Amino acid sequence: MRILKFLLVFLLVISCSRKENHPYTFYYWKTHLKLDQEEKKILDHAPVPYVYTRFFDIDKAAGKFQPVGVITRDKSFQTEKQIVPTVFITNQSMYRISAEEIRFLAKNIHDLVQKKAKEYQLKVNNEIQIDCDWTAGTRNDYFKFLKELKRVSGKEITCTLRLHQVKDKSQTGVPPVEKVYLMCYSTSSPLENSNKNSILDVVTLKNYLSKLEDYPVKKMDVALPIYSWGIVTNHLEKHKLINALSRKDLENPGFKKISDNEIEIIKDGFYFGNFLSKGFKIKVEEISDEQLEEVTRFLEKKIPHFNLIYYQLDSKFVSNRNF
Repeated sequence: MRILKFLLVFLLVISCSRKENHPYTFYYWKTHLKLDQEEKKILDHAPVPYVYTRFFDIDKAAGKFQPVGVITRDKSFQTEKQIVPTVFITNQSMYRISAEEIRFLAKNIHDLVQKKAKEYQLKVNNEIQIDCDWTAGTRNDYFKFLKELKRVSGKEITCTLRLHQVKDKSQTGVPPVEKVYLMCYSTSSPLENSNKNSILDVVTLKNYLSKLEDYPVKKMDVALPIYSWGIVTNHLEKHKLINALSRKDLENPGFKKISDNEIEIIKDGFYFGNFLSKGFKIKVEEISDEQLEEVTRFLEKKIPHFNLIYYQLDSKFVSNRNF
């Protein structure tokens, strides 16, 4: 009997300590669809059979909806993955939108997705994902739009879910979809003076998601950041972003090291395609595997089994990652 009890306790400890495996894939967020050899290899190795591919953005200017950055395709974009068309819609596009405009927008988004899928012979699945940072002021019309898009397309409509939309769900509401994608990044603005990592500060994320287990949408996958950037600060404390910088890029004789991830420019010149003056500072923000692991283990305590979608598929970001 004692041996049996020991074995049961032992098995329980082993099962509790075993890390959960999360199948993964990627977002593809470039306007021109193309894959280099490393990107194709990494994507082919991903166990999830989908790649979430941005098709275009929607903005509203002078009262008219406009598709922005519609995709084109290079012959190198070859994959066995099914494409999940993803459309980003600015929040301002949903302000004071009429019922007629909702119907117009839903139909035209569906038509343009279908047109591009056919034009570039993309193997799309039966889902359209909408990415919108909706707020309390736009929630009702945005939710009506999601329902209308489902009606006109006949497809499964899913949407992204930002951290503040979880924390403030009583104000921002819960979207009328069966599945959401939790975006575990952009925990603060990179253009603010802060010592925190604006891409992902784990303490801030845990605060926003402290009640995640109460979120009423049943199916939820998780988007994690693998991108990086540099934040340039000038003499007036104004900021700008340079995409895809890493700490290695800070190794330059024209730079004076301030910390492991920050430098001061000591010689005027062109750096990373920008003219930067002496005295400007650059702070690099990037995400470690340890941070991603910590977020994943935290989420396992909040929601059931989930897939991971890394943002984004780019050889600059996938090199030396432990997927």
